[in-house]
Amino acid sequence: MDTSDGHLSPGRPNPDIGVYPYWELTFDADGHPEQAQLDGLVQGVGTAGTTDLVLFAHGWNNDLTAATRLYRRFFTPFPALLVSAGATAKVGYAGVYWPSMRFSDEPIPEFNPAVAPEAARMAAERGMDRQTLDGLVRQFPDGEPELRAMAELLRARPASRTDLDTFFRLVRSFTGTPDRSTLLDAGEPGEALPAMLADDPEEVCGRFAAALRSTGAAPVADLLPDPFAALWGGAREVLRGAAYYLMKHRAGIIGEYGLGPVLCRLAERSPGLRIHLVGHSFGGRLVSFALRALPPEPGAVKSVTLLEGAFSHYAFAASLPQAPGHSGALDGLYRRVDGPLVSCHSRHDTALGVFYPLASRLSGDDESLLGDFEDHWGAIGYSGVLGVPDAVRLTLADTAPSAGRPFPATGCVSVDAQAVVKRGWPPIGAHCDICHAELARVVLTAGRIT
Repeated sequence: MDTSDGHLSPGRPNPDIGVYPYWELTFDADGHPEQAQLDGLVQGVGTAGTTDLVLFAHGWNNDLTAATRLYRRFFTPFPALLVSAGATAKVGYAGVYWPSMRFSDEPIPEFNPAVAPEAARMAAERGMDRQTLDGLVRQFPDGEPELRAMAELLRARPASRTDLDTFFRLVRSFTGTPDRSTLLDAGEPGEALPAMLADDPEEVCGRFAAALRSTGAAPVADLLPDPFAALWGGAREVLRGAAYYLMKHRAGIIGEYGLGPVLCRLAERSPGLRIHLVGHSFGGRLVSFALRALPPEPGAVKSVTLLEGAFSHYAFAASLPQAPGHSGALDGLYRRVDGPLVSCHSRHDTALGVFYPLASRLSGDDESLLGDFEDHWGAIGYSGVLGVPDAVRLTLADTAPSAGRPFPATGCVSVDAQAVVKRGWPPIGAHCDICHAELARVVLTAGRIT
């Protein structure tokens, strides 16, 4: 993430957030926290007498300002919800900032239906716009030669199978694609995009082009007689998926080796502190992988809330139906939470419902699996938690106080949030439509703060 516009001094109130006390916590790509911010957080929760800390990790945003806007909008309902519930907790807030980015045709949390479809269409027609290319180069400087070469091919869209093959070789080099056996040994079958790059380039680009058409995001060039126009539109989606594979991997590293140890330090310095983790998209993966660093026995983390989480819905499963003998990457780690792990999901999220399963499919699978993308390769933010016995499934209405239904105190809980997570535009749909009081209430209810 570009943080050139600076950070606040430790302990200083952030006027852009609207809640207090609030702390920033910035990590680099290897999971190293900014030391002054970390010290300010650890000392600050004690000085402020904080009983409950709500810590939010963003998904893909390309600068500090965009992430801060997301935190402001999501945290805004919290004070009123706490007052209306008569809560006595002294709640503090923290925003995690980590290096990530978005493509220019994807929405930031401010929803602007008047300009969004046009922006998406123009970005698709340009192939690779300067803003997206510059962002990719900042995030992955070692891949700059490949990125610039791919951008030129996407701009030119040559009607040549040889050039399409060259594009795929560049993507493979950019991602450092491992072979399939390595992916299976890593314990995350069904989550690794680069294995798909072993398939035929024309076939893969055709799949992504069809996915673009299904969401209404196919560029105008798809209507032209040249069959390669549509394939290059699909190729752009392959690059998007490759970049997201790298950012998804980065989120896991930062969670396990960055945020996880921070949570342990907070628990040690403030033994009574109750921590509530919230993550959007890849930020959901980040906070979930932080559980790997926690002690086996439940402790300071009292709840985890995933908002449109961009990782496998089998991540917490002990056994994977598509790979017998293998478990999810986070098998059983929800038990390290002294409270529920909640996945808020929505069928209006086309980023997770269409593109995630397509990109996650391993090459070489039997053709009979092609109709079961959602079951085999789906995302936790699209269909909720799968493969975990006794996991509870609720609607958003079930979580309202008026429903009179007690919220599960432990275990995995899937909350169908499509009633509010529904606004968006192609190609990612409602993936970023998460700033709602109803979802803020889920965080407070799951954490037993209200």
